[in-house]
Amino acid sequence: MKPLVLIVEDEDALVTLLRYNLEKEGYRSASAGDGEEALVMIKEETPDLILLDWMLPLTSGIEVCRQLRRQPDTRDVPVIMLTARGEEGDKVRGLNSGADDYITKPFSPSELMARIRAVLRRAQPALSADVLEFEDLTMDLAAHRVKRGRRNVHLGPTEYRLLRHLLQHPGRVFSREQLLDAVWGHDVYVEPRTVDVHIRRLRKALNDNEDADLIRTVRAAGYALDHPSGASEL
Repeated sequence: MKPLVLIVEDEDALVTLLRYNLEKEGYRSASAGDGEEALVMIKEETPDLILLDWMLPLTSGIEVCRQLRRQPDTRDVPVIMLTARGEEGDKVRGLNSGADDYITKPFSPSELMARIRAVLRRAQPALSADVLEFEDLTMDLAAHRVKRGRRNVHLGPTEYRLLRHLLQHPGRVFSREQLLDAVWGHDVYVEPRTVDVHIRRLRKALNDNEDADLIRTVRAAGYALDHPSGASEL
């Protein structure tokens, strides 16, 4: 699944430019016009990276970054701060608030894309890996092959995409709605309970030889790929 980049910026023209370049480079994108809207959106779906403007209405980019770093679910989400403030002291303040990188306006789209790729590689190497691994489970993206130990696992297209998304974010709990958006797409209407059907199929394929269940069900929350000791239903 393509990484999701959230743009937190109140200049519409810049948002349009950023979304165009991100989608051209193969990322999904979303945008928020102020700090409070951004915090709400991040609770609904945690992005893989945030482009965060310093000067925002309602809640500043610095404060948004600080709040993200205080929360366990978002403290590791990569943040690149965008700002017209180019003084060294401003850069230090931005990095001290928890930003992973800092780029001064105006900037070239190609430089920003390079910064994004570098930050994502450092923060989430699984997103750019050719082989995803968790416990004894291996997914070879180039060969489109899944193995559990030495056993080949045969999956349908939807189960494959579902497992790939979970492998890219081990331990993270996703709601049915988040999995629908990530695996089926925002523009396709599918009943949330459809996720349960495909999770059952995925479990059956992965646990064919009574292997430990790696998919954790969290009641009223969703599903996660987790270590066997935490994979039983709650």
